[in-house]
Amino acid sequence: TGKTSLAYAAGEYFGNPATIVPVQPMWKERSDIVGYFNEFTKRFNETTLLCKMYEAGGKQDVYITVLDEVNISRIEYYFAEFLSLLELPDPKKRELDIVSDSWETDPVRLRNGKLLLPENMWFIGTANNDDSTFSISDKVYDRAAVIDLDRKSAPFAAKDTPAAHISFEELNRHFEFAKRRYSISERNRANLTHLDGYLTEVFRVSFGNRIMRQIESYVPIMFACGGTEMDALDDILARKILRKLEQQSPALIKSETPGLMALLDELFGEGKLPQCRDYLTRLMKNV
Repeated sequence: TGKTSLAYAAGEYFGNPATIVPVQPMWKERSDIVGYFNEFTKRFNETTLLCKMYEAGGKQDVYITVLDEVNISRIEYYFAEFLSLLELPDPKKRELDIVSDSWETDPVRLRNGKLLLPENMWFIGTANNDDSTFSISDKVYDRAAVIDLDRKSAPFAAKDTPAAHISFEELNRHFEFAKRRYSISERNRANLTHLDGYLTEVFRVSFGNRIMRQIESYVPIMFACGGTEMDALDDILARKILRKLEQQSPALIKSETPGLMALLDELFGEGKLPQCRDYLTRLMKNV
C-alpha cells in the first residue's frame, strides 16, 4: 500500500531524506537497533540509526526515521528504552544508554556513555497485521499517532510539490502558535470528560492524561492546517480511544456499542463523527 514510500516522502518534503531501518525478526534489545561494543576489537559497532541520531543532535533539520515492518519483531522489546525516554517531559533528560563506560576518545556528544535523543528526530513505524507479525500492545499505541491504511481509495493525480526546507525550531513555533490560537472549545472539553466517564463505567476503558494531552495538541494543529475541530476529534477518538475496545469481550461489544454510538451523537451531534461510527460499525461486525 506504500506505507514506507509515504513516510519516505515526508523526509523528501522536508529536504532531508528519511532513514529507513528494516526491522529484523530476531531483534530483542536496544543493541539491535543502535549497535554494540565489541569486547574483542575494543570498538563500537554502530548502526546507521545511531549515526543519524548523533548527526541530528548537532543540527536543526527535521529528521525522520522509518522503522520498516516494526512488528515483525516485538517492538516492546527492542524499542522499549526509546518508548520510555520519549515520555519524559524534559527533552534534556532523554538520554539513551549506549555503552556502560566512557573513554577520553568518546565523541563529543556521547557523555558518560549516554546520548541525548534529538528532539528533531521523529520515528515512524510501518506495520502489517498478518500471521508473520506480532500484535502491537496498547502501550505502544498510546504513545503513537496511528494511521490505518485499510481501504482502497480511488486513484488520483497529485501535483509535483517542491521541498519545503524548514527547521525543527521553526516548525515547532508553528505548532505552539496553533495551540495558543485554536484551543479546544469548553463544550467539547466537557463532552470528552463525559465520554471518558462513560467508557470507564461501561467498558473499563479510560483516556488517561497522556491521551488527553495528545488531543489538546492534535486538535489545534489540525484546525490550523485547514480542518475543523470536529474533524480532528473524530479522527483522534476513532484511532486512539475506540481502538481500545478491541480488547473487550465480543458479548460486551455487541450489547453496549449501540449505546455508545447514541451517546456520541448526543454529545457531538448526529453524524458529526463519521469515522467513529464507521469504526464501531465494523467492530460489531467483526466480533
